[in-house]
Amino acid sequence: NPKGPTHHHPPLPHSTHPTPLSLSPSKSPKHSPTHLPPPSSTMAGRTPLTNAGAATEADAYEPYVAMKQLRAYICTELLPAFPALDTRRLTALPSSSGIDRISLLPDALLRNIVSRLPVTDAARTSVLASRWRRVWLSVPLALIDEYLRPSGNPPTVTAAVSQILDAHPGPFRCVHLVRSHMDACQPQLASWLELFATKGVQELVLVNRPWPLEVPLPATLFSVTTLTRLYIGIWKFPDVARLPRGTSFPCLRELGVCTILTKDGDIEALVARSPVLEILNIQGSNKGLRLRLVSQSLWCVQICGSVVEDIAVVKAPCLDRLIVEHPRDSARGLCTRVRIGDCPKLHALGILKAGNHILEIQGTVIVAGIKPRPSTMVMNVKILSLNVCFGDHDDIKMLTAFLRCFPNLETLHIMSAKGVYQAGNVRLNLRFWESAKPTKSVEFSIKVISFCEFRGELGEAAFLKFFFRSARALESAMITMRSGSFSTDELSSRVKQVYQKMGKKEEQLKSCCFHQCSSLYDCCV
Repeated sequence: NPKGPTHHHPPLPHSTHPTPLSLSPSKSPKHSPTHLPPPSSTMAGRTPLTNAGAATEADAYEPYVAMKQLRAYICTELLPAFPALDTRRLTALPSSSGIDRISLLPDALLRNIVSRLPVTDAARTSVLASRWRRVWLSVPLALIDEYLRPSGNPPTVTAAVSQILDAHPGPFRCVHLVRSHMDACQPQLASWLELFATKGVQELVLVNRPWPLEVPLPATLFSVTTLTRLYIGIWKFPDVARLPRGTSFPCLRELGVCTILTKDGDIEALVARSPVLEILNIQGSNKGLRLRLVSQSLWCVQICGSVVEDIAVVKAPCLDRLIVEHPRDSARGLCTRVRIGDCPKLHALGILKAGNHILEIQGTVIVAGIKPRPSTMVMNVKILSLNVCFGDHDDIKMLTAFLRCFPNLETLHIMSAKGVYQAGNVRLNLRFWESAKPTKSVEFSIKVISFCEFRGELGEAAFLKFFFRSARALESAMITMRSGSFSTDELSSRVKQVYQKMGKKEEQLKSCCFHQCSSLYDCCV
C-alpha cells in the first residue's frame, strides 16, 4: 500500500456488464496487476428497489417507467452498499440469574453495539434506562431510509427521516436517502442539508425519486464539509460558478455522480473544490461530457454508460487507473477522444474501443501505422483493456497501433465485438495477422491475456494464433466464450492444437481456462 497500511479504499461501483478490467481500487498487495477477479456487483444480493408508492404509481407519464427502472439500477448497482445490518426480529433469552449483564458492559462497548443496529432499533434502546439514552445520543449513527417502515410509502419515510435527524445530536457516520420524492419535499431537503452540516455526516448518498429529473440539488450541499464520501443521483446540479469563493469539500475522498444534469465545467469545478479527492465515478451522463482532469490527489476515474466527447488528463500525478466503459451513442458514430497528458503513475487504462475512441498521447493522435517514438509511448501502463471487432480491418490495425503505445504491458484484456463479416475483409485480416510483426509488449512483457466473447470466428482465431506465436513471456490465458458458440471441450482442444503448432512447450503456459456463462472450466495446457 503506497499510502500506508491504515489507508483503505472502498470498492467502486460498476455497471452490470461484466468486464475483464478490475475496477476495484484496492491498493492491497494481495491484488497483483495480473489478478482477474470474477465479475461481481458492489450491491450483490440486494433486492432491487422497486417500491414506488401510490402517488408515483398513479403518474400517467410513460417516461416514468424508464425512470423507475433507472432509479432501481442506480440504487442496486451503482451506489455504495449499505452498511451490513441484520434487520430480522430476534428474541433475547431471559437471564437465568435475573441479572442484566448487557447493561453492565462498559460504555465504549455499548456504543459499539448500538452503532451496529438499524437506526430505529438503536433509538428504541433509549427507553431501557437513562444510561442507555446517554449511549444512544453519543453513538455515531447510520441512517438508511431503506430500513425504515413502512416500505413503499415515501411521505412516511420522509417524516421519519426528519424525526430521526431532529432527535439525534450526531454525528452520523453515514446517511443513505433514496426513497423520498425530493421534488415534493424541498423544505425538508433544505432542513436536512443544514442538519447534515451541523451534525457531521461523513458518508452521504442522496438520490431523487423520479419524476422529474430536473429537480435542483440545493447548493447548501456544499456546506457539509465533513463529507468523505458522496454519491448523488437524478438531480440538476447547482450552478457551481455562483458558489462563494472558498467553498469546498476539504475531506471528500470519493465522489459518485449518477444521471446528473450538468453544464460544461461543473464536474471540473467540483474536483477542484475537493483537494483530497481520490475516486471519481461518473455514471449515466446524458449530455456530451467534456472533462479536463487537473488534480493532485485523484487516484481512480471511472466513467460508465455516458455520452462522452472528450476526456483530457491534463495533470494528475497520482492517477493510477482511467476507465471509460460502455460509452453511449457510439452506434450513431460519436467518437470519444481520450487524451493522456501528465499522469506518470497511470497503471491501468480501458476500455478503449478501437472503432470509437481516439487516443491522443502528449498531443499526438494515435493512428494506424504510426511509428512508435518516446512521446507516443506510456511506459508505466501495465493493464490495458480493449474492445475490438476482429471482422473490421480498421479495428485490427488500430489494435496493433494501441499496443505499440504501451511497451511494458503485463496484462491485456480483449473484448471481441460482433461485426458484419465480408469475404474480402476476412481474407485481408487473415493475411494481416500472418504477416504482422509483434509489438514489444506482445513479444516480451505480456504475461496474462483474457479474451472475452470468443465466437470462434476466423479473425479471432487468427489473432490468437498470432499472439500465441509471438508472446514469449505469456504465463496465463483466459478465454470466455459467447454463450452457445460451442462446447468448452471443443474450445480447449482447438486452443491446445493452435498452441502446440506454434512449437510452444506446454510448461511455459502455466494455465489456460475457458469460461462459458456462469461455469468455469480450467484446463491446463
